[in-house]
Amino acid sequence: MSSNKYTFNLFIFIFIFAILAGCQSESANSADKKDEVTVNIGIQQSIWPILIAKQKGWFEEEFEKAGAKVNWVEFQSGPSYFEAIASNRLDFGRVGNIPVLSGQDAGISFTEIATASTGEKGDAILVPKDSSITSPKDLKGKKIAVAKGSSAFGLLYRLLEKENIKPAEVEIIQLQPDEAQAAYETKSVDAWAIWEPYQSIQVVNNEAKIISNGEAIGTFSPGFQIVRTQFAEEHPELVELYLKVTEKATRWQNENKDEAIAIYSELKKTDKEVIRKVLENSVPVNTPIEKKIVNEQQNTANLLLDLGGLKKELDVTEVVDNSYIEKVLKEYE
Repeated sequence: MSSNKYTFNLFIFIFIFAILAGCQSESANSADKKDEVTVNIGIQQSIWPILIAKQKGWFEEEFEKAGAKVNWVEFQSGPSYFEAIASNRLDFGRVGNIPVLSGQDAGISFTEIATASTGEKGDAILVPKDSSITSPKDLKGKKIAVAKGSSAFGLLYRLLEKENIKPAEVEIIQLQPDEAQAAYETKSVDAWAIWEPYQSIQVVNNEAKIISNGEAIGTFSPGFQIVRTQFAEEHPELVELYLKVTEKATRWQNENKDEAIAIYSELKKTDKEVIRKVLENSVPVNTPIEKKIVNEQQNTANLLLDLGGLKKELDVTEVVDNSYIEKVLKEYE
């Protein structure tokens, strides 16, 4: 073989090898992009450890190690979470007790994976400081603002039940928090059933009176960590990771309360005294869903069914799965 022919053949071999290597590299990159998971995490205006984790980048940091990207999705209240879950636009979130009942009633595929709060004081019925309303019984015949399907919605109906006031004996005005706040402050409504931080903003800044809350009624308005069921089935390791970061943030907040208050105050542009009050009323937890919580949920579901707020009888245990949180918390024993 001549030297020129050998050189030409060697050139062709190197050229073809380079093309194949490039194709393999492009294919690998495409596979990596295809395999990358985007984790959609819901967030509200609520002051909660998830905000600490978001501010410090803990979710992004841990999920990146697992080959996943975090996308934050903002909502005004819990019911909207379930519309997003139904359309596969949301994977994780923390919501109150009534939204999960409505979601289950609608047949949306989600799972409760941990208790986020027991909620005895996190929701309340407020009236202005100069209101003539001094007790729950005085609510009869009054206008009450509340976000339909929210945890405060459940609190309101449990209060009416306890006081033997029929829902028809009050005028319930269904408003989201931003609209309700305006109606309440202009006295277009007489009372407001609302959660934190709106509750403490009114109490600290405007001397609002708390007519009732879960503690006074003797009921829970628990918050739950939830996951889209299909996502959990496909990525159980990411469910555990979500709860691990949540546990880290919860512990950090409870151990660094003053620093947490400063962070929340800056994030929300809210006075520190308001934040301190919020944290007193809304103590975060990250624990298995205990029987007492399940029983209270079942009682609330039964009440809503009787009132026509649900279309069918629910077994609330069907959406509970403590296996993820139990596994995560074993690492802290």
